[in-house]
This record gives sequence, C-alpha cells and structure tokens, in this order.
Amino acid sequence: MLPCRFPAALFGLALSLAAPWSPAAAAPVKSVVIVHGAFADGSGWRKVSDILSAKGYAVSIVQQPLTSLGDDVAATRRVLSLQTGPAVLVGHSYGGMVISEAGNDSHVAALVYVAAFEPDKGESLAELAGRRPVTGAAPDAVKATADGYLYLDPPAFAGAFAADLPPADAAFLAHSQVFAAKGAFTTPAGDPAWKSKPSWALVATADRSINPELELEMARRAGSHVRSVEASHAVYAAKPEAVAALIVEAAEAVSH
Repeated sequence: MLPCRFPAALFGLALSLAAPWSPAAAAPVKSVVIVHGAFADGSGWRKVSDILSAKGYAVSIVQQPLTSLGDDVAATRRVLSLQTGPAVLVGHSYGGMVISEAGNDSHVAALVYVAAFEPDKGESLAELAGRRPVTGAAPDAVKATADGYLYLDPPAFAGAFAADLPPADAAFLAHSQVFAAKGAFTTPAGDPAWKSKPSWALVATADRSINPELELEMARRAGSHVRSVEASHAVYAAKPEAVAALIVEAAEAVSH
C-alpha cells in the first residue's frame, strides 16, 4: 500500500473548517468608530481620539448630518465600510439611536453607549426621553427653527449640556452646535444591534440632557456592561480618560 500523503495546504484547510470562527477570534479589535450626538459635532471627541490613538487604535469619527435617523445611520455605515477589521462602534446621546441600528453591520464587534439612548425596536428618542424627564431641566431649553430643526438655546446650553466644562468652552459649543431635524427625534428605531452583540454603557450621573436613571434603565434592559462617572452630558469632553477606558475595555473583551 502506498503511504498516504495529505498535502499541508489541505491539512490546514481541514483544521480551519473544524475550528469555530468568529470575527473577534480572527483579529484583535483595533478600530473605533465614534458617532456624535445632537447639538454637537465630532470635534469634541478629539481628546478621546488622541488617547485611543496613542494606545494603537485607529479612530474614525462620523460627521453625520442630523437630517434624519436614516441619513445618520447611512453616514455611519459609510464609515464602517472603510474599516479593515472588526470595530467598536461608539455613540453619544442621540448617537445611541444611530449605533443601535448601524451596529448590525458586519464590521461591528461591540457597541459602546456614552450617556446615550439605547432604544428597543419601535421606540423613538422623544418617547424615551418623555418617560423620565430630566430633574431641574430648564423649561423650553430646546428651540425650533421655522423649517423644523432643533437646537439648544445658547443661554441654557452650559447647564443642560456642559456644566463641568470651562465657561469659554461651553460657550463655544453653544455657538457651534449642529441643529438636528425634528424628525430624527420622532422616528421609531429598528431592530437594535444590542440584542445580538455585546454592549457597554457609560452613565453620566450629573447629566442634565438625559435623565441618568433613564440611561441606567436602558443599559440594564439591553444587558450592557454598565459603568458610571460623575460628569455632565458632555462627558466625552469633561472626562475623556474615563470614556477612552471604557472603549478599550470593550475592544479588549471582544478580542479574546
């Protein structure tokens, strides 16, 4: 009988087919995609980005238009399509609505919610916010333009959004904010990615834009790994180290 000669290439193929495969197991997660919230843009994430970049992560920040939830999800998927490996998808505030849907993309290995909404299917931002209004919030802080875009009244901006930032920084944010289409806040969410992918949530305990109790309630419902920090809604600018640490925690957890 002739000796069996099993080609090395076929042997390797057999092993690969026998072993379970997952994106997280195939490559470490070293990409981070960040989705900002309403009444802001991605520039406020510079400190978080710098911290992550110094740790070897490739960071992309989505500058979504805030014209509709669908447009913002599409903008996020556009950036995700450019990633060369698995990514952690991060969302702040309204950005949580966006990543819950965009997170179903195959590039996404984990979700991180930062002082953010974590909707279930059919829930809108307006509906969720109405369940637990913010205690002590300034009445009529959110204004509307004639063509249906919403913004935070500049005199109320610091108290509602960035109370722990230097006054000059909060004032600059107030006067450089991105207006959001009213319809983005009333559109029902689709199937949330947190039902099929691991998620983390950072609760800002001094938040005056989203009730911290609501942040915690949504995070627990989603089964997110919850962390908390005493910070305003602009926690990414006020406590960038804490935000970056949670993103790293998520990336490392899905890399093993």
